[in-house]
Amino acid sequence: MTERTENTPSTSRRTLFASAGAVGAAALLTACSADETPAAAPTTAAGGGSTGATAGATGGSTGNTGGGGAAIAKTSDIPVGGGKVITAAGVVVTQPTAGTFKAFDSMCTHQQCPLSGVSNGTINCDCHFSKFSITDGSVVSPPATKALAEKTIVVDGADIKLS
Repeated sequence: MTERTENTPSTSRRTLFASAGAVGAAALLTACSADETPAAAPTTAAGGGSTGATAGATGGSTGNTGGGGAAIAKTSDIPVGGGKVITAAGVVVTQPTAGTFKAFDSMCTHQQCPLSGVSNGTINCDCHFSKFSITDGSVVSPPATKALAEKTIVVDGADIKLS
């Protein structure tokens, strides 16, 4: 009897594992090196009233009562020098100085991870540890290289609303 062998290339375990490792390393480097475009562009006010940069700086109504729909937070929920991630609304609301409220997109500009919280004057991402300013959303600590997109809000009495 004659034994028949197939003519297929043979791959050593060393070559297989080296290739798999190279592919994994390339994927990791790609994931951690490229900034993504923010998922949503900044919103703008529709009609009159405040544009949101310092809406309700004195804590009172901005004259745009009823604008923006339902309240996403109460002014008392946002600490001075801090802020709060409002997941349901997709924003982070901050109060850099007493009576000045800001809002930013709640997704990190580095890899679109949800932002995790606000502490020590920064908006923080736990995925790769980027930090952003509570005042203007600018990058304080990389790997992110792009600022957070600002959102327009209206302070109506004690309510904070997206506009």
